[in-house]
Amino acid sequence: MRSSSLLRVLAAVPVGILVGLVGTFMHRSVEPLGLVLALATVLAAGMFTRANAGLSGAVAYTVTWAVVVQVLSLEGPGGDVIVPAATVGYVWTYGGLVAALAPLLLPARWFVDDVRTPRHDHDRSAVDPLDSRPRAGTTDQHEMRR
Repeated sequence: MRSSSLLRVLAAVPVGILVGLVGTFMHRSVEPLGLVLALATVLAAGMFTRANAGLSGAVAYTVTWAVVVQVLSLEGPGGDVIVPAATVGYVWTYGGLVAALAPLLLPARWFVDDVRTPRHDHDRSAVDPLDSRPRAGTTDQHEMRR
């Protein structure tokens, strides 16, 4: 792994921490909008991380996010709970995990920023399936039947 790739993977860790912290505190802020926005943020950050740091960066983000959310789900020293054992807490925990895992399961070609060259008419390897004109060097199927 090159040093730039390693730095990108390591940069995914603070993203997971930040999204986990903010999402955990905000998912109950304005129900259900806070939960929806928190889940959308988890998915968007996962897609961003996968596109910029690759699969290993997305794994680092997902693991970091899951650890932060699980630690914040524990009962605090005064008995306070940030993520309650209620529907909103379960949707945040398990829905967020699905949203964080989704970019890992998507095809790698969706995250490649590859510029393709346009096909030109003079390129004989490029065949237009809607073009009914016979190509040079080929015979027309209708002519062969006569």
